Amino acid sequence: MEQVHVDLMANGGAQGEVANQFLAQGRFDIGRLRPFIGKDGRPYVTVYQGGDANKPGSYRTVPINTNATLRRDEWKQLDDALLVAARQRLGGAQDLIDNGLTYTLGNAMGTTVLEWHDVSDSMEAALTMDGVTRGVGDRPKSQHNYLPIPIIHVDYEINARVLEASRSLGNPLDTTAAEHAARRCLEKLEDMFFTNTTYSYGETDSRGRHTIYSYLNHPDRNQVTLGKAWSASNMTPAAILDDVLAMKQASIDDRHFGPWMLYIPTAYETVLDEDYDTQTPGTTIRERILKIAGIKGVKVVDRLTADNVLLVQMTSDVVRLVQGMGLQNVEWQTEGKFVTKYKVLTIQVPQIRSDQNGKTGIVHLAAA
Repeated sequence: MEQVHVDLMANGGAQGEVANQFLAQGRFDIGRLRPFIGKDGRPYVTVYQGGDANKPGSYRTVPINTNATLRRDEWKQLDDALLVAARQRLGGAQDLIDNGLTYTLGNAMGTTVLEWHDVSDSMEAALTMDGVTRGVGDRPKSQHNYLPIPIIHVDYEINARVLEASRSLGNPLDTTAAEHAARRCLEKLEDMFFTNTTYSYGETDSRGRHTIYSYLNHPDRNQVTLGKAWSASNMTPAAILDDVLAMKQASIDDRHFGPWMLYIPTAYETVLDEDYDTQTPGTTIRERILKIAGIKGVKVVDRLTADNVLLVQMTSDVVRLVQGMGLQNVEWQTEGKFVTKYKVLTIQVPQIRSDQNGKTGIVHLAAA
């Protein structure tokens, strides 16, 4: 299995081989890491020259002095493999994209840290008959927060003999390694949402404002005790519904009113497919949960630890996906350029937020 690396950039510094190279080059052009062999046998790169990044006219092809190992159509085959990997069952990042909860970095390679602010409650409305009496004036207090920007990447190799054989025989390039590398990157991103891991870089304060948290370990998440596993033989559908309602109430108590997405572990998937009761055959537990006002979906997350359930408000003040760069294939030369490897990399990070009073729309149901 490929080893997944998470390089961090923050506070003007970097941790990891890829992060250090990107930081050193500032506004980094990913096209320069994708050299290709042109029809004339010479090496070229495609360089972004400004304008709409989705239009071909915004790019130009220029010759380079270093060697290239792949042809343009072979790069396309590797990129197609990334699309195959992206179709696997992963929920965290895609839900935020589908709900428009994204923040795009203008220069991901040169952005070492994302600075954002939360604001305190302030001001109070006055009730008078004449509208002249001066009300109490106070100013909202803005607090600075910082989020490290990670680079998730996996190395892989394409055997030179295999590459030459595919060209001489006219067979498609074997893209299995690229697909596996992309899958590992996406799984690591999913882990940043749904496993008990954190990523810190630089100085942190008492609330860890230089740390990337997941839904499971954010210090301000609302915690509800799971009395009994939903998959237990003596667990009733009504008790499952009570757990979900308790989670909803915990969010409301923290002044977050939905809409919510409910995330469940793999072991609970078939449990929710069972009938809710004998009086309403054909209505599953899942369908009954979806009748609760404000719950817009129930999603199975294979990376979510067993017997953990999450209720997440789908609004940007609670969570958003910071996007710097989608999945990319690049060529990576090491050991004095005698060895050529390839990387799949991406710059994406979940940003889970709470207000200055520690209130958030994340509810975590787990055993005490």
